[in-house]
Parts: sequence; C-alpha cells; structure tokens
Amino acid sequence: MKTVIAIGGNALVSPGGSGDIHDQFEHSREVVKSMADLVQHGWQITITHGNGPQVGSIMRRVEIASGEVYPIDLGLAVADTQAGMGYMIAQTLMNELHHRGLDRIAVALVTSVVVDADDPAFANPTKPIGAFLSKEKAELHRDRDGWKIVEDAGRGWRRVVASPRPRRIVEMPVLREMVQAGHLVVAGGGGGIPVVINERGEINGVEAVIDKDFTSAMIAADVGADVLSLVTAVEHVSINYGKPDQKPLERVNVARIRELISEDQFPAGSMLPKVQAAIEFLERRGSRSARAVITDLTHLPAALGGQTGTTITL
Repeated sequence: MKTVIAIGGNALVSPGGSGDIHDQFEHSREVVKSMADLVQHGWQITITHGNGPQVGSIMRRVEIASGEVYPIDLGLAVADTQAGMGYMIAQTLMNELHHRGLDRIAVALVTSVVVDADDPAFANPTKPIGAFLSKEKAELHRDRDGWKIVEDAGRGWRRVVASPRPRRIVEMPVLREMVQAGHLVVAGGGGGIPVVINERGEINGVEAVIDKDFTSAMIAADVGADVLSLVTAVEHVSINYGKPDQKPLERVNVARIRELISEDQFPAGSMLPKVQAAIEFLERRGSRSARAVITDLTHLPAALGGQTGTTITL
C-alpha cells in the first residue's frame, strides 16, 4: 500500500519552541516516529511538507542582509527550504528506522511545479509571506521593490504573492520511478518551486507560492498512491467547528464534501484547501478503492487503519 503524507511546515516547529534549526531537528525526530510506524507495517510512504515558517525566515534574512550580500528570490528560497527540510526529514527518518532495525535510504528531491503564466492568481496576489512590518516599512518595499502589500488581521503589514494552482510536476517521471522502486522520498516541499514554460519550451521561475496540499494531491495521484494523508492539527474534520453542535466527520464521500463546501463549513485558510485537495486527488486518481485521510500526526497510523480520522472516498 502506498501513501503520500502531507505535513505542514509548522509540524517541524515545537509548540512554544524557538523555531531554530536545533528545534526543528528535535521536533522532526518526533514527527517521523509515526511515519516509521507505517514503514514497519509495510506502507510505502512519500512525504511532502509545507515551509511557511522556514521560507519566512529565509526572506527575513535576505532583508536584514540587504546591501551586504546578494539577495535571493522567492523561488530560490523555496528551493533552499526543500533541500534543507528534506535533508532534515530524510535523516531523522533513516535514523528512526535504523533504531528499529530497518536500514532504509530516504532521499529528498528538489521539485519544480509548472503553473500557468496567465493564472488569475497573478493578477490578485493573496498569499502572505514573510514577517509583519510597519506600514511605513511595507510601503518602502512596495515603492522600492515592487511588493504587493496588505494589512493582515490587525497584526501589521505583509507582502503578498500569487498562489497559482499547480499544473504539472517537472520531475514527475523521476519521482514516479523512485516510488515504483520502493524508495522513501521527500518531495514537493512548500508546494514545489513555481515555474512557467515560455514559448521556447524553457523553464523559468516566478515569484509565487503554491499550496502544498494541491501539489501533494497531484503527486499522490500521479504515483498511484492508495491514500493521500493530509496531516493537520485535529483528529477529525468537523462540521459546525467550534460551535455547540460540532460534529466530527468519520467517513464521507466527495458529493457530501462538495455540499459542505457550498455551506461554507470549512475555513478558507485552514481546512478548505485540504478537503479540496482530497477531492482533486480522488478524481484525478479515478479509483473507487482510493481514499483521502485527514487527521493529526499522532493518529495517522490508526486513521490509515480506518480506526479514526476523516476518510473521504469517491
């Protein structure tokens, strides 16, 4: 059985921790235990991850170092986090498996994802990145660097960039071969490095970020995964979340999920991308036996066994 496991960038940061590299390694050692459990039970796993806190830190370092060293753009920042976080996850997973008597190699694949140059998202940037800034500093970047800026929930001003939908993964033939050969792979970090293809067929990076859940859905379908595992902070997806009549969803089909989306049951910046990614995976995969599971990391092994979590099917 094959599963793609999508974890958030915050999953590698301890609650209340410093968020530095030592903290991320420390928390990564805990995160991979559930994944090692799955490998021990015969699952073929591919891991994808977010990079929100990490890419924000990189762009902050770029800002602080301005005038001293050369800057890097957002695409290179995503590439840096893919390599660094992939190294971290692969190393801690291999060590955890080694402690259990399973010597396996896990490899990180830097992944580029093609988006449409005319995607409407480029005309309406909405994805906040980087640190909160004063209005004056944000306007300086707007005027000097061409940033799009917004006021973010009363906490300050932030840069916003486009978040286009992924269309194709450049390295997919290689990734598919690696998965089919039974390797443990970390790929699609941060949603992938967004690129466009010009009229000459050349690949070029663009200033954007891609939602990692949509990229994970594409990877899962294209490698023939049996399950897309979307890791979040709660054990179940719920309807009427936070209300007295909150109710967990245990097993639900795509038609019902679409109804709940139309009822605005899922917050746009939280659960909505996950249930939309689940739908995309199932429809792209086209198999009645395929399923998407949404749960927290602790309950993931049990959720894949059908004992908890939210399972979505066609």
